[in-house]
Amino acid sequence: MPHPFHLAIHVTDLDEARRFYGGVLGASEGRSTKTWVDFDFFGHQLSLHLGTPFPTANTGNVGDHMVAMPHFGVVLPLTEWRALADRLQAAGTDWVIPPTVRFQGEPGEQWTMFFTDPSGNPIEVKGFADTSGIFAA
Repeated sequence: MPHPFHLAIHVTDLDEARRFYGGVLGASEGRSTKTWVDFDFFGHQLSLHLGTPFPTANTGNVGDHMVAMPHFGVVLPLTEWRALADRLQAAGTDWVIPPTVRFQGEPGEQWTMFFTDPSGNPIEVKGFADTSGIFAA
């Protein structure tokens, strides 16, 4: 990964966010104040600030599902994706879309899962057996 991405979003409770992002997702906590906390989100800088999360609407057509837009996430090698899916399942995640495969046998075959953080921010995590297919047409 040549350049880490930075994303800053609102959450309603920093302690709850710490339990989810740090405890469930396994992100390492970085700097923080009373009103924000940074996480190493799979090599990217995710800054969580106290406030009202961005509004979303289920307008994204993903296969047979309509998903929240906007949303954010990460692309992982399939072995890491499966380990995260197991952790989320063990944590009792309320799935928007449970772990599933899309485009099986086609260019860009990918595993995906959609869920929300405790503040309602929608997250998608994709897994690829062959990461050269991330941008396959």
